[in-house]
Amino acid sequence: MITDVPGIRVGHWTHPEAQTGCTVILFPDGTTASGEVRGGAPATREFDLLAPERMVDRLDAVLLTGGSAFGLAAADGVMRWCAAQGSGFATGAGPVPIVVTMALFDLLVGEATVRPGPVEGYAACAEAQGGAVQLGRIGAGTGATIGKWRGRDQARPGGLGGATVRDGDLVVSALIAVNAVGDIDDGSEPDWPPPPPEGVFGAGETPVPENTTIGVIATNAKLDKLGCYLVAQGGHDGLARALTPSHSRGDGDAIVAASVGVVEAVIDHVRFLAVRAVERAIRSVGPAGHP
Repeated sequence: MITDVPGIRVGHWTHPEAQTGCTVILFPDGTTASGEVRGGAPATREFDLLAPERMVDRLDAVLLTGGSAFGLAAADGVMRWCAAQGSGFATGAGPVPIVVTMALFDLLVGEATVRPGPVEGYAACAEAQGGAVQLGRIGAGTGATIGKWRGRDQARPGGLGGATVRDGDLVVSALIAVNAVGDIDDGSEPDWPPPPPEGVFGAGETPVPENTTIGVIATNAKLDKLGCYLVAQGGHDGLARALTPSHSRGDGDAIVAASVGVVEAVIDHVRFLAVRAVERAIRSVGPAGHP
């Protein structure tokens, strides 16, 4: 569980009938973060603040949300909740919460007119707690699907997956909403997948951005923003190991890496553990997608 990292809390808002939802990850004061987008069709908010050269070096919350770009509005509720707690980047007018948001496309699964908004983002924060985190078809994973490279009629349920990797006192954990154009790949069949059917994927047409795998890596390692950026890169390596194909033009794959800054660790070791954590988190969603 990502809550294995001290101080982190997770909350969900879920609409099971409309098959959408959002998941918020709340961080303790002093958290540093960065991130990377590798998919071709991202839907994000405040992600640019995570670049290592940007001034802001704190993170209050990450919101994973369904609803495609509409769902980014749920961040307003997370902002309001964090502001009420006094969290945020200090300014002369008071603290401004730093809430990074990533959205996935689930509008074709349930009721497209129902999507997370400010009320739902606030509700997810109000439900946030430490301890066990519900995974699967909940929160941001409610309407997630995989295997769409063969055609949307071949899509199967995705969901929210999680995993933790430890080495002594060092903890690296991942929480990933898997809504990929590709399948979950366990690596057991080196020749899989076969060539896609004509006119479905890779046929030279402009891809439709109806996918996206998004998530968070958290660690108790003491890292600066550049270190977090390198860990996020490692997370994408794990994503590519567990999803086939990955990082397509129709995916908005994005990962945030956050450090609570407690344990001294070598950055390359943390990055290696992040690869494994993301890989295991994605594979925890379900079996490999090949026939």
